[in-house]
Amino acid sequence: MHYEGNIIRPPSEADSILLQVTVGCSHNRCAFCGAYTGERFRIKDEARVFADIDYATRHMPMLRRLFLCDGDAMVLPMARLRAMLARIRERLPQVARVGTYASARSLRGKSLAELTELRSLGLSMVYMGLESGDDALLARMGKKSCVADILDKSRLVREAGMKLSVTVIAGLGGSGGWQRHARLTGEALTAMQPDQAASLSLIPVPGTPLWDWIADGSFSLPQGLDMVRELRMTLEHTNMERGLFLADHASNHVPLRLRMPRDKARGLELLDAALAGERPIRPERARRL
Repeated sequence: MHYEGNIIRPPSEADSILLQVTVGCSHNRCAFCGAYTGERFRIKDEARVFADIDYATRHMPMLRRLFLCDGDAMVLPMARLRAMLARIRERLPQVARVGTYASARSLRGKSLAELTELRSLGLSMVYMGLESGDDALLARMGKKSCVADILDKSRLVREAGMKLSVTVIAGLGGSGGWQRHARLTGEALTAMQPDQAASLSLIPVPGTPLWDWIADGSFSLPQGLDMVRELRMTLEHTNMERGLFLADHASNHVPLRLRMPRDKARGLELLDAALAGERPIRPERARRL
C-alpha cells in the first residue's frame, strides 16, 4: 500500500484495510489537533488509489472492513467516490463495511440523495467529531462548525441509512468550563442519537495552539479525577435510545464500554467508584493518543 504522512484511523477500524484516498485534513485548523501539523491537504491520484485496491485484493483477501483515510474523505467529489466504491465492490467483494471520517463542512456538499447513493455503493459507517456541544468552545477551538450544523449533517447521515459514530473530548472546556462543556455535550449526543458515542480525554500535543495556551496559562487542563468527574456528567446527560457509549480509548482514565440505555446506571456507578477512590484510574504515564 502506498501511504503518505500520518495515517489516522478510529480504534474500531484496527482490523480494516486502510485505503488512503486523501493526504491530511481539509480543515487542519483545530487548536487541539496535531495529527496533520505541517501537512498540505491533497487528494491522491485515482490511479494510485486503484493500484492500492488491487494490492489489497492480492494481500488482504480475508479482511471484511475497509476505511478511507485520511482526515475527511467526504470532501471527494461524487464522481470520485462512485468510481472508488465501485472498484472496491468489484475487486474486494468480501468487504462488508466501508467507513470514513466526515465533518459537517464536507457533508455540506452532499445531498441526502447523494448520501443514500453512497450507502447503496457500500459506504456504511461515518465517523464525525462533535468534540463539544458548546458552540463558544467549538469556535475557540477552531472547529468552524456550530452544533446545529453538526446535528443537521448527522441527521442526513442516519437518514441515508449509514451508521454514525460520534467523538467527543473530555477536558476540552478546561478547568473553568468543564461543567457547561459536559452538560451540553451530553445533550448534543442525545439529540444526535448516534449508533456509537466515543469519549476521548484531552492530551495536549506539542506544536498546537492548545499547547501554547497551556504554556502561557490561558488554558488550564483538567487532571485525573477532574476528567473522570467530567466524563460522569457527560454520561449523565446522555440519553441514547440505543447503541454504544465508549470511553475505552487509551487516553481515558476509566475505561467504559456501555450498551445504552441498559448499562448507563452501571457506567455511572463505575465512575462514582473511581471518584470515591474505590477503583483505580489509569495513571498519566499510561495515557496515550
